[in-house]
Amino acid sequence: MTTDPMTNSRAGRREWTALGVLMLPLLLVSMDVSVLYFAIPAISADLEPSGTQQLWIFDIYAFALAGLLMTMGSIGDRIGHRRLLLLGAAAFGTASLVAAYANSAEMLIAARAVLGIGGATLMPSTMAMLRTMFTDPAQRAKAIGMWSGVMTAGIALGSVMSGVLVDFFWWGSVFLVNLPAMALLLVLGPKLLPESRNPSPGRFDWLSVPLSMAAVLPVVYGLKEIPSEGWNVRYVVSITVGLLFAALFVHRQRTTVSPMISPALFRGRGFAPSVALNLVSAFGVMGSAYFTTQYIQSVLDKSALEAALWALLPSVPIGAAAPIATQLVQKGVDRAHVVTAGFVIAASGFGLMALAGTDSLVLVLVACAVLAVGCVVVMSQIMDLAMGTAPVERAGSASSLMETGAEFGGALGMAVLGSIGTAVYRHEIPDSAPAVAQETLGGALAVADQVPGLATVAREAFTSGMQGAAIAGAVLLAGAAVLAAVTLRRVEVHERACETPDEPSKLSPSGV
Repeated sequence: MTTDPMTNSRAGRREWTALGVLMLPLLLVSMDVSVLYFAIPAISADLEPSGTQQLWIFDIYAFALAGLLMTMGSIGDRIGHRRLLLLGAAAFGTASLVAAYANSAEMLIAARAVLGIGGATLMPSTMAMLRTMFTDPAQRAKAIGMWSGVMTAGIALGSVMSGVLVDFFWWGSVFLVNLPAMALLLVLGPKLLPESRNPSPGRFDWLSVPLSMAAVLPVVYGLKEIPSEGWNVRYVVSITVGLLFAALFVHRQRTTVSPMISPALFRGRGFAPSVALNLVSAFGVMGSAYFTTQYIQSVLDKSALEAALWALLPSVPIGAAAPIATQLVQKGVDRAHVVTAGFVIAASGFGLMALAGTDSLVLVLVACAVLAVGCVVVMSQIMDLAMGTAPVERAGSASSLMETGAEFGGALGMAVLGSIGTAVYRHEIPDSAPAVAQETLGGALAVADQVPGLATVAREAFTSGMQGAAIAGAVLLAGAAVLAAVTLRRVEVHERACETPDEPSKLSPSGV
């Protein structure tokens, strides 16, 4: 399995140092999801992109990342995760440099696409490396808890960092900060990181690559557009097409001799529930973020940078959530109980959010902190469960599948909860209000000077929509708590040895 095998079952100083090196690029990859929030006005003034180009500058990174996660996870299992990690770091660093000095919108879009491709190599590779470096279950659980915390914190830090850098430097600086971390990884990675790969990967199934992208991208696109545009026929068709390709992709994995995502992954008890529960936790995190950022900025009338700084506060307790959860499991508490408690805590966060009024900054921040803590507890434990039950030689595929599920969950959270909030908002806005005010809170505030009292009514309507979405989120997460209690009951991590490539005749009917 590994060309640089560990000499001891427990990780030492070298492995923990390597973990620190891995966390820096992971943090930057997660930050790049939100790093353009405050940079886009300066980019628009400098490069003068069209409306469509501006959307692509925002979205191409997430699309490339989501569409290629499964492909890159499978490639890493074949060519080696360290090799793929270093190639991805080189691509990510180069693209960051190009993006920083882009002199046209087309050049920036292309650079952001390469950043997404690089991110798709880095995310599953880092998790697969943890699986290789930390063979002791207790140490691996701690390392994965840190991985989950860094991922969650990075999304929150991205917008704040972009606001600070753009304020003091220029918009290209939000990309240049990637370079030192990638250079450090390229220098220290070959010395600290062990190589790992599947010794018998079989032939690479090239047909699965377009099938996986055709399954992921239309669904993510449709779900991302629904919150702002509504349930337009175009987006419903996009999601439907993606789901059809998803069915074809699953069929391909069940029948080909050398699948990209092996059905053997799902034979590990607890892996399939972990994928589903990870999706739901991402649903909660991103679904709540859709409202809280707008609430702080538009309802409470904070500046963009003020809103970002306030939104950063709920991420403070995240650092303690995963270690505490890990300690509980290691002291004998059933993992199912810990994950269930995490969902209950997260649901309570939504419950607190449902009590917010139009001047409830502290309550909303507390609600966000409670929700984030609960979701990080869930993510850290089910990621550890999934990676522990997956065969070591398929660590990259397992990680990429979990992360793809999280991408779906985040997009679904924004689509479903955003649609609920929008429906309530539009119901409460008077028919006499201008058309633009009936669409969004931002539209209402833009014309508030023309209609006395419109700003107050619109803020109250948005808050009501947030309350309705929070109630729906609380119900969903409470249901997930019940699901976790049932499906994860007495599921334990048992290390699985290398397996031979699957043959169609040996696939279990319940394999996927």
